[in-house]
Amino acid sequence: MDQHFTFHEKQYLGRDYSFISIRLVMAIFCFAAYYWTEDREQNGDLLLLVGCGILLLSVLMLFLLQFRTIVNNKSIILNGLWTTRLVKIDLNSIIKAEKCIYSKYFLNNPAYNLHRNGTIKFYAGGKDAVKLTDRDGLTYIIGSQRVEELYNAIKSEMAK
Repeated sequence: MDQHFTFHEKQYLGRDYSFISIRLVMAIFCFAAYYWTEDREQNGDLLLLVGCGILLLSVLMLFLLQFRTIVNNKSIILNGLWTTRLVKIDLNSIIKAEKCIYSKYFLNNPAYNLHRNGTIKFYAGGKDAVKLTDRDGLTYIIGSQRVEELYNAIKSEMAK
């Protein structure tokens, strides 16, 4: 049964370019150290194994879904990984929605339902986000790779 949503986005854990490049540099370092190791019987095999493990883990993380964002029926539904709880934000209680930069830092750790200083953050990758403020003063920051579409979907659902 195919449902039509105003907005639907899947964000994957391993698709942030900065962390992909860090993992690749670590794997290349392991392979280079393996190449220059003189005593390959004892130390070199471990370096080769670690380099291959980093590459395998990096490929597996490309397909690991961190969370799904759905905008439908005047609400935002954020559904995370295996044991995380479903978060439903009612757009009737939202008083302000705006586009913003997620963070001033270059590297940002993925976050799902992270509560800090009156702000709840959802982030997998990218640099842009939508900032929502509700009647109680609670702020939601939802990171997205398609922030323009998410913002327009939220505005259209709020106008209904």
